[in-house]
Amino acid sequence: MSKDLLIFIPTYNEHENVGRIIEQIEALNLDADLLFMDDNSPDGTGQLLDELATTRPRLTVMHRSGKLGIGSAHAEGINWAYAQGYRRLVTMDCDFTHSPEYILDFIQHSPENDVVIGSRYMLNNALGDWNLYRKVLTNLGHYLTRWFLGLPYDATGAFRLYRLDRIPRGFIDVVQSRGYSFFFESLFILHLNGFRIKELPIMLPARVYGHSKMRLRDALHSVLHLMHLFLGKLVNRERFKIAEPFVPEGSLAEQDPQGWDQYWSDKKSQSSHLVYDLIAAFYRKAIIRPALNHHVRRQFAKGARLLHAGCGSGQVDVDVRHDADIAALDISPAALSFYRKVNGAQCTLIHGSLFAIPSGENAYAGIYNLGVMEHFEEEQIIEALKEFRRVLVPGGKVLLFWPHEYGSSVTVLKFVHFVLNRILKKNVKLHPDEITRIRNRAQARRLLDAAGFDLTEYSFGPRDFFTHAILVGTRRAGAAPLAAG
Repeated sequence: MSKDLLIFIPTYNEHENVGRIIEQIEALNLDADLLFMDDNSPDGTGQLLDELATTRPRLTVMHRSGKLGIGSAHAEGINWAYAQGYRRLVTMDCDFTHSPEYILDFIQHSPENDVVIGSRYMLNNALGDWNLYRKVLTNLGHYLTRWFLGLPYDATGAFRLYRLDRIPRGFIDVVQSRGYSFFFESLFILHLNGFRIKELPIMLPARVYGHSKMRLRDALHSVLHLMHLFLGKLVNRERFKIAEPFVPEGSLAEQDPQGWDQYWSDKKSQSSHLVYDLIAAFYRKAIIRPALNHHVRRQFAKGARLLHAGCGSGQVDVDVRHDADIAALDISPAALSFYRKVNGAQCTLIHGSLFAIPSGENAYAGIYNLGVMEHFEEEQIIEALKEFRRVLVPGGKVLLFWPHEYGSSVTVLKFVHFVLNRILKKNVKLHPDEITRIRNRAQARRLLDAAGFDLTEYSFGPRDFFTHAILVGTRRAGAAPLAAG
């Protein structure tokens, strides 16, 4: 059943404030429910909230095991509001820097807007009671989000109203940050996706009780995350797109030993992963995509039915999908969701394994993949190639971009892992293991021959900066090869 309004307030050491803020919200006579989420406050805030809830049926209290981050609290609160069917959600702090009476103004402007936010920069001296440290941090955050993210709003505050009935639930999954940078990242994503955002002026008094919980290290981490978003907007803008996730009909988890769905699902909030994601996106677009365009147009007729087997993000497909009829296959629903973001809802998505493609015989004129085969043992590679042969038309081709043992990306990734894990002792794994990199033409011919293909082209050169050996195999006529093993 749909509900109208929820007011969400996360707490940590707010024992002196929770009772008074509940009373002030109740005095507004709103038809609203209240949700508090306490991070195991040492001062007993959670226990007090439980006592207050015994006489207030519209007050819900959630408890977390510890101080898990302000952004993660907001993400959980927003997801809970979606799950309960609320149409509108107000988020605010408990320390009276967000005065409850402003909620009435937010509600007044909610019919024509998707997000209403309280702005500390529309009134003169709105931060007049704050100390110099907090003023500097707040103003610095405001200017940085304007300059680097192009946000013309007060993007670092938590006082907001969201129209959950207009904003897709999946938006919260796009937000990676679980700290203070959650606020400007979430607004950045909503802004990029074209949602209507309205600012209203608010005054922010100093805290009534307690002290600010934002540390200098939190501010520095937020600046680093802001720079990551800025670079991501330049080279990986698709990541910020809100789209309906791909929902598979069944599970293929047992056929995913490399953990590809985990790889594509992870938030990767560590700085090493964030940097790797940016480099990988640039690499796919600037280096691999042009090389794929060249080889697909050489090997396949315009309009041919092709299978991208192990499609990943689909960032390399954005050009060739206009030249060919592409079906995208991956073991990971998260990867297929990302593919849909990049290539649109009209693309054909197939949740399946390379070893059991859910397509009939002679279904495709060609199959291609990029950086997939090296993650398997040779016996598994032959098995996958035989499955490729089954779904190809007679004379159909496979186009394989296969990392070379001495390729540039392999060398760089080995060095990065050495620095992170052997020198810095980080225990970081940026990419699933590459078990079988290609070494030479003879190895390529042997593997293709075992699966019923003739090796018709083999190259390793400057077109993709010596990243891949590029193999073209043509399906031989005659009976299918014997099953592997």
